[in-house]
Amino acid sequence: MSTEPTSPPLPPDPDLIRGSLIPALPDDLAVHCIALLPRAAHPSLALVSRAFHALLCQHPELLLAARCALRLSDSHILLSLRPPSSASLLFFLLLPHPGWPPLPLPTPPVPVSPSSAAATDGCRLFLIGGSVAGVPASSLQILDPRARSWSIGPRLSSTREFAAAVAHSGVLFVAGGCVPSSPFWAEALDLSTPNAKWKTVASPVHLREKWMHGCASLAGKVLAVADRGGLAYDPAAPPAEAWAPVSPLLDMGWKGRAAVVGGILYSYDYLGKVKGYDPETDSWNTVEGLERELPKFLCGATLADVGGLLYLVWEGKWKEKGKGQGEVRSMVVIDWASIEVTRAEEGRLSGKVVSRDTVLFPDMPRGSTITHCIALEL
Repeated sequence: MSTEPTSPPLPPDPDLIRGSLIPALPDDLAVHCIALLPRAAHPSLALVSRAFHALLCQHPELLLAARCALRLSDSHILLSLRPPSSASLLFFLLLPHPGWPPLPLPTPPVPVSPSSAAATDGCRLFLIGGSVAGVPASSLQILDPRARSWSIGPRLSSTREFAAAVAHSGVLFVAGGCVPSSPFWAEALDLSTPNAKWKTVASPVHLREKWMHGCASLAGKVLAVADRGGLAYDPAAPPAEAWAPVSPLLDMGWKGRAAVVGGILYSYDYLGKVKGYDPETDSWNTVEGLERELPKFLCGATLADVGGLLYLVWEGKWKEKGKGQGEVRSMVVIDWASIEVTRAEEGRLSGKVVSRDTVLFPDMPRGSTITHCIALEL
């Protein structure tokens, strides 16, 4: 798959970190030593000095490159937020450990709307379609968080909004977001092949829907759900048998954002309860033990698989008095909680909150909302 770079990596400011990380060591060796430490220790390290804060919180490119060379990785959360006065998205990187501030990422070269779809192959973000000034787009934009740079991938065969997208077994699948009669309703891109192009994936017309509101990879299949029914696509099956409707129970219980952790698909229902779907038993079960520790997620929450834990991310509330004026100033707040889920007898699910934190976004205007939440390994 070929890509066209559009935004070069942001070079770190040498004056911020030169010679002051570990005085007895050259900077390159000091970065190497810091890279060997677990990312969970970095929030505390960022408090040691301005140089450490600059390396860890402002210009982490050298550190992430060193960790990549050492074949070390930790789970991160990539969030996109939509300001109320803009149709474009702003992206941030979070380390899922308490006390870690958000790291702003560059904006995509094509300023698409929240109607874009997002997927990941583990270390890159794929932003698919969306609209620009109300016009549907056919762009594929690729973010490399390590280099903090975007590139443009092969254009889609059709413009798309509110499509389903997921990376599965090295292939990026996209379905919906265009008129159901389109010959390019579903297509796929081989992520491991240089100069790859989108290829049409044949699909039965009677199963197609235009707007998709959920997509996941579960039990070897690609699942996509719409307002009326959902589809399961099996890439390993013969073309005539690859598509089928999803289980009615799955369709009835999955009406919002979801995440797959340990072979279970998690979502939350209209009562705000977190529940999991087991494809082996075709059943939903409420995750017990969370009632007293978490709020009810009636809307605005999203889920992600972060290092084998179920992460819930939602829009919080924060009010702070202005200095000297007694005014109440609103601040955008994102709360998150990591949950360890265990299976009990008869398919029951038990959850335990492992950690929880509140992240402040002081430069984001009030009313900003979460649009995408993706877990990456960096």
